[in-house]
Amino acid sequence: FVFVTGVSMFSKVSLFSGLNNLRDISLNPAFATICGYTEGDLDTVFAPELQGFDRNEIRRWYNGYNWRGGEKVYNPYDVLLLFADREFGPHWLTTATPTFLFRFMMERAISPMDLEGCEADRESLSTLDVGAIETNALLFQAGYLTISAEERRNGQTVFRLDYPNHEVRLSLNQALLRHVARMPRAVSTQTGKLGDLLARNDFEGVETTLRAFFASVPYQWSTTAGLGSYEAWYTGMLFACFRAMEMDVRGEESTALGRSDLVLLHAGQAFVIECKMVEKDNKAEAAVGRAMAQIRERGYGEKYIADGKPVHLLAMVFGYKKRNLLAVHTKRL
Repeated sequence: FVFVTGVSMFSKVSLFSGLNNLRDISLNPAFATICGYTEGDLDTVFAPELQGFDRNEIRRWYNGYNWRGGEKVYNPYDVLLLFADREFGPHWLTTATPTFLFRFMMERAISPMDLEGCEADRESLSTLDVGAIETNALLFQAGYLTISAEERRNGQTVFRLDYPNHEVRLSLNQALLRHVARMPRAVSTQTGKLGDLLARNDFEGVETTLRAFFASVPYQWSTTAGLGSYEAWYTGMLFACFRAMEMDVRGEESTALGRSDLVLLHAGQAFVIECKMVEKDNKAEAAVGRAMAQIRERGYGEKYIADGKPVHLLAMVFGYKKRNLLAVHTKRL
């Protein structure tokens, strides 16, 4: 008898082989495809429904769940609604907002950047105690992360986790922004402008838009969650903004001399972003100068010059007291 428990159809699969014998088969390769549709399922069972669809686009949106079986599977709920509505969209994630996950992340000061490419061992992924579970394991159990790679290290198997597909990556970041700001329409309006503003190199508009967004974040996130004094929180929110707009953004990308906070590739251009935090507002100009110097001295944007892309350097400074963006300096390489 096979059953599924948890907050999603992917969270935990278990097998009863007796009344008192419960066996966890979540990471057992023999059962890797038990909770999803395979490529073969789409080719056979759903062959009549595929007409008119780009198969690669279906795969990008809804495939990607991996439980060590060598074959990734599709989210069944999404596939069925795609064929019913004949339109791509975040079908599964629109059924409910994972508010408890966002509270969990805030309480533990987890940045959205921390989720992509994170690691976990087998024991942590099998933990069912919510009070003791690690954030990445909870997101795995809930279906928001899946296994992207694994390796044996020091006698144990270590799993690398990542978003399974485009639907989860896009929708989770959008929902996180709405939850943080508590103003869904305002967030969509504010952050939706960023792509066009960056494409036009309207950096004054970018600064104004970001200030409006951060002004909408309730102060409780900074005081109760203890995040206001950390550069990582602001960097993480910028990361989520760009992810929510389907942009190609890289966090902590390494160079020969260090790691940049963010690199955004958009509209055929590269935007290298370095964030700083100051306790006093009158320190903002000095801090933004240091941030710009760091970008240049460590060559964060040089690799993109070789690619023939226009490269823009953005130094941003946030204030602890104002809990907002204080200054932005830009320069084109």
